[in-house]
Amino acid sequence: MKKILRDPKICTENQNSTTDHKTKLHKITETIIDSCFDKECFTHLNNEPIPSRGEIVSIINEFIQILFPGYFSKEKLEPHNLQYKIGLSVSNLFTRLAEQIIRSYKHECFRYNKPCEVCTDKGYESSLNLFEKIPRLRKILATDVTATLEGDPAAENYDEIIFSYPGIFAITVYRIAHELYLMKVPLLPRIMTEYAHSATGIDIHPGANIDESFSIDHGTGVVIGETTDIGKNVRIYQGVTLGALSLPRDAGEKYRGLKRHPTLEDGVIVYSGTTILGGDTVIGKRAVIGGNVWLTESVPPDTTVLMEEPRLIYKQKNQTRK
Repeated sequence: MKKILRDPKICTENQNSTTDHKTKLHKITETIIDSCFDKECFTHLNNEPIPSRGEIVSIINEFIQILFPGYFSKEKLEPHNLQYKIGLSVSNLFTRLAEQIIRSYKHECFRYNKPCEVCTDKGYESSLNLFEKIPRLRKILATDVTATLEGDPAAENYDEIIFSYPGIFAITVYRIAHELYLMKVPLLPRIMTEYAHSATGIDIHPGANIDESFSIDHGTGVVIGETTDIGKNVRIYQGVTLGALSLPRDAGEKYRGLKRHPTLEDGVIVYSGTTILGGDTVIGKRAVIGGNVWLTESVPPDTTVLMEEPRLIYKQKNQTRK
């Protein structure tokens, strides 16, 4: 094999080039640091820590282990070790969740110069309140899983749905976040549901009110807005949007807190690609909304809404037939 000789001149030139690049990088770094003090940009420079997104994601995944015991545990869960395993998980998770809630409360106080509200006590109380609701959350989630199996002939069993269905994952995270939203815990509920959104393509705002036996089939592209109300035994498919009507640029202040999203009463089914908009729009009980429908007005109970059958155009070489 031919030996490659080292050229000292080239090596020296490469070293000088590296030094020049690092000098330029140093100047660039200074401009980045200066931008941190630019009031037009967003930088969090504060003595109080803010919530950790990574920690919140970890908390969600461990919380799900408590909501569905034995399904996602790393170790085998058996009757004789259930009390120990669940007890240890609850104890550890309670402290971690409380810490993130406390950070969230403190951040809110410092960011908006609010009077001290004893953030530490509020954090522990909020965490305690959420854990008190776990038995009820487990029962509601059981109805969601059951509704999914009953409505999906492709599902083999409950285990398959719990392990793998993105709809159930998104609904589970929503139900955790919704409880924190009702307690007015800042930041955390939205971080949780946006994590589920990024993982599943299902965007459920934590402020939405969703009753039991809710199922999302396939799920990708589903959007459920903040003031949406959904009754019992509702099923929706992929690509469904339950949104607000067109809003002006300054809608953030004008419409915040107002009812902007539709209401779906008990037993409604909404098929794929449909968009339902507006706070005054009510889809009555047991109504069926077909695919690719655009609705901005209410629908009476026991009504089916379908798009008129489209015409297909077939083209063969130079001939067109309808």
